[in-house]
Amino acid sequence: MRVLLCNDGSTPAGGAELSALRLRTLLREAGHEVRLLSSDASDRPGVPGADVTCAGTTHPRLRVAAQTANPAAAWVLRRELATFRPDVVHLRMFLTQLSPLILPVLRHTPTLWQIVYYKAVCPRGTKLLPDGRRCTVRAGTVCLREGCVTPQSWALDMTQQRLWRAWASDIDLAVTLSETMRRRLAENGMRGVGVLRNGVTERPARPPLSGPPTVGFAGRLVEEKGADLLVRAVARLRAVVPDVRLVIAGDGPQRPRLERLAADLGVADATTFLGHLARDDVEHHLDAAWAQAVPGRWEEPGGNVTLEAMMRGTAVVASDLGGPAEVVEPGRTGLLAAPGSVASLAAALHELLGDRARAEQLGAAGRDVALERYTEPRVLDRVLRLYDELLRRTTALPLEGHRP
Repeated sequence: MRVLLCNDGSTPAGGAELSALRLRTLLREAGHEVRLLSSDASDRPGVPGADVTCAGTTHPRLRVAAQTANPAAAWVLRRELATFRPDVVHLRMFLTQLSPLILPVLRHTPTLWQIVYYKAVCPRGTKLLPDGRRCTVRAGTVCLREGCVTPQSWALDMTQQRLWRAWASDIDLAVTLSETMRRRLAENGMRGVGVLRNGVTERPARPPLSGPPTVGFAGRLVEEKGADLLVRAVARLRAVVPDVRLVIAGDGPQRPRLERLAADLGVADATTFLGHLARDDVEHHLDAAWAQAVPGRWEEPGGNVTLEAMMRGTAVVASDLGGPAEVVEPGRTGLLAAPGSVASLAAALHELLGDRARAEQLGAAGRDVALERYTEPRVLDRVLRLYDELLRRTTALPLEGHRP
């Protein structure tokens, strides 16, 4: 089978980009011909790993226009369809670089859209208001009124919404990463969306826990990921677990603020900021973690780091929100904390950091679940079944409720 993957970017840094690159590898190893098309733009260090790229931009003002209409992406895609002649197009992120202009080009090619975040129904991509509350209304004038977008970008953001919805009938099948995200999309008019969770690479279990009780965090250092809540929780924990340690793997705009916060709270000596690392290096540093925290403020669509921790054999403490909360089985593979609550997060972490045997027990159970349900071969099998379904269809079926 010939498969054309399409994703906004392919620099091996963010979770969506890494997932796209990994899917290409898995499909090729399974004997399929696969090409990855992306833009050449990235706001993170690294070189795009796509087989073919089109022009993109990270300039703040130009990006808003390009993600609304990027004719270069449509032209390159049309050329790929003519020369590579894929049996299936697997579309992932396209609303931050490739733009809705690619959708009409796909009209006569079986197309699966794997929706990996909220950009289709939210200009910010998070369904969070600037004050941290969950947005419960459809995109429109509320985005401008609540300060989610600037007056200059609002018109283009709404144009993007209208364009992709007008051309949604050119997509044959749509899936997303979690039941939570499926429900939020339905609330915003996107019905008929299925669920296809991400898979995780199988790896050896971590060594037995030793050393000081350590909390791990992996992810981009942005507001919605909640790393500041974790720093505050560790500061609170220090009164009852004096030798607690915090290891933060990742980088982002919030890092200077987090470093100041750790210093102000007196836990700078207990906190290690690793910065951006390759995935294997992240795993090496987090092997010693007694628990991995996923303290997000938003309903994360999937949450790769949760599955990676479980595969490692590390107990997870996650906010009771979104994809991570669907994967963690409270009391069996990890614990859930009240979203946004430092006290609840600290209490859950204390349950594990104060009891190494408990941390080992939950971590081992999490690994068993990861091996049973979320390995890459299992997820790849589901992907291939979706491709087969696409090929059996003779006409495109529009997403219910896609019209503005």
